[in-house]
Amino acid sequence: MADSDNSMTLPFVTRRRVLAGGMITSIALVLEKSALAGSAAATSALPDPALTLWREWETAHKLTERLCRKQQRLEMRLVESVGFPCVTVRLPESGDVTIHSIEALNEVLGKGPDMAALRRKAEADFASHQARWDAAAEEAGYTAALRAEREAGDRAEDLLEAFSTTPATTLAGVAGKLDAVLREGEAWEECSEFPWPQIRSALSDLERIGKQTMQEQFFHREQRPKLRKRRSGCCFRA
Repeated sequence: MADSDNSMTLPFVTRRRVLAGGMITSIALVLEKSALAGSAAATSALPDPALTLWREWETAHKLTERLCRKQQRLEMRLVESVGFPCVTVRLPESGDVTIHSIEALNEVLGKGPDMAALRRKAEADFASHQARWDAAAEEAGYTAALRAEREAGDRAEDLLEAFSTTPATTLAGVAGKLDAVLREGEAWEECSEFPWPQIRSALSDLERIGKQTMQEQFFHREQRPKLRKRRSGCCFRA
């Protein structure tokens, strides 16, 4: 049985990739101490709005990662037990074709009267499979997990966009902005494509400045596993 080239994106595949591991999760807090050290007036200064935003984004980002991993586990179980909604159609001249959406079905079979009977049967078979998937997804908690992941992801993305209009008033705020951009945008660890080397360099500069400002502080980056390249699916907005 051959898969169709016309298969559409599966309906329950999530839209954001998982960002595995943390990147510089302590640097912002350390740099905040560095920026305030030696300045008596700084103790009464207003909080850095960019750093406050970074803390909110960090919380939403980690929640999105946890929920995304949860719904992926549930999705895998559904695939093994029910299978993604699809239908296999036997075309007169092309043989068997597996189709994963009504849109792709209409594209393959067209609207002609000669395919009307085959199209009706295929639509009914697909609807039956979709109903089995929906029922199993609801029972397993996948539907709720997917909805929660989307909501958390939207919240994290809104906060990320807010960085562009939120001025930083400390080194920590600058570090927070760069940290969020790197962790959300870099396709894989040590990516050599622009602008990721430049962003990593800027973060290294901030670390060096922090060391010079507060010698007693130790700066280190948490190692993170290799990240998968971007794809349509988990951890992306549709």
